[in-house]
Amino acid sequence: MSKGQVLVLGSNATQLGLRSGSTATVGQYLNETAVPALALLDAGYDIVLATPNGTKPHIDAGSDTKDHFGGDEAAYQRAKDFFASHPAMNDVRTLKSVVDEGLDGFVGVFVPGGHAPIVDLMQDRDAGTILRHFHAAAKSTALLCHGPVVVVAALDDAPAFRKALEEGDDAGAADLARDWIYAGYRMTVFSASEEKIAEEQVLKGELYFDMEKALRAAGGDVSVTDKNFASNVVVDRELITGQNPASDRAMADALIEALDRAAA
Repeated sequence: MSKGQVLVLGSNATQLGLRSGSTATVGQYLNETAVPALALLDAGYDIVLATPNGTKPHIDAGSDTKDHFGGDEAAYQRAKDFFASHPAMNDVRTLKSVVDEGLDGFVGVFVPGGHAPIVDLMQDRDAGTILRHFHAAAKSTALLCHGPVVVVAALDDAPAFRKALEEGDDAGAADLARDWIYAGYRMTVFSASEEKIAEEQVLKGELYFDMEKALRAAGGDVSVTDKNFASNVVVDRELITGQNPASDRAMADALIEALDRAAA
């Protein structure tokens, strides 16, 4: 018997604009999607995947390697097989349909990382509705790597907030974030120093803003590790955030612990 359903918010973005005017091909990270999802299933929870347009997320090519699984070929292959063929990864809903049908039946929500979520989910109205519901109900809300920046979707005008960040208008962004539901929450996210490495080695270009800056502008109490790509998970009330790809299992464990505690 299932312990309950966890909603997974996926991204449909495949292109990310860079400050140079060029674009980078992006997607969700394989390990950040599969490791927590498989851990939830193994722990007795069901998962429901929903995206803005109802199609399956694209996996970032840079994440399609056993390096993100500690070099474990079997774990890497299990994740690939899971994403390719498991019904939960292929029976994809739209965010709007999930909202319209009601959110009360979900016990938690999870947002994987990769750069893709900062393109669409960060400013998606339905994602904002979902986050506000889980916040009001004090239900576990877990976000990983770049995923934590999606919490700004809960703002009244997330697209305008994102535009202010792109334009370097910090004061305007802060003004738009007044009364943000997560103001003062402790959280973590893919760090500015980690982003510099990603920009140089993966994206081959500079982003308009880093994730630390975005969350601090909104009013988040953001902390990151001194060492790049060291696992780091921060829990504050219902919010569970993991800093980077290496935080996948630790974030999953924190989410499952919170879900089990709520069920008990």
